[in-house]
Amino acid sequence: MLRVVLAEDAVLLRAGLVELLSRVGHEVTAAVGDAEELAHAVDADRPDVVITDVRMPPGFRDEGLKAALDLRGRHPGLPVLVLSQYVATAYATQLFGGGSPADGGLGYLLKDRVGEVTDFLDALERVAAGQTVIDPEVIRVLLRQRTADEPLRRLTPREREVLALMAEGLNNQAVAQRLTITEASVVKHAGNIFMKLELDPAEGNRRVLAVLAHLRRETSPI
Repeated sequence: MLRVVLAEDAVLLRAGLVELLSRVGHEVTAAVGDAEELAHAVDADRPDVVITDVRMPPGFRDEGLKAALDLRGRHPGLPVLVLSQYVATAYATQLFGGGSPADGGLGYLLKDRVGEVTDFLDALERVAAGQTVIDPEVIRVLLRQRTADEPLRRLTPREREVLALMAEGLNNQAVAQRLTITEASVVKHAGNIFMKLELDPAEGNRRVLAVLAHLRRETSPI
């Protein structure tokens, strides 16, 4: 069971998320509608994980995202899963820009992913466990923005598939299952990717953050 603080200004979606999380055994300690209430709830309840919309009252810009970053500064290691209505690489860059493996779990998902209940709950539990999770559509956009990048062009089609899944936050075993290949093959492809992109061949969140840093370099915000 996870203790969750939820921040979502859309009443119906907020109620639906509370119902979903409660049905699978998680406890929603607070469900709020703006960034100020979110800050108060986290300070009071010290939850296991926070779920927040990017855009919140009063300005409906990035109040939820800013609140999440501020809370992680006040509560080091606080796992946060950010939900966004649209693909916005600028938000993803802001969210992950200062990340480090010791900062706790962090996720960025499109709201459409909530409808895929199994995937959403898996992402939430991975973030709560300290992992990094990125929506696959965000990764696709970042890859499209870097199509002219010479190191990326040196990757084989399979290596690009592995790269995209690594960037989503999947470990070697999960990548192997998704592509129906052996884990040893994933390790080999990952080694080639990190050599061609001149990245640190680390594991876990360090690997994800390294890939994201490469993909978002010199990309235009959406």
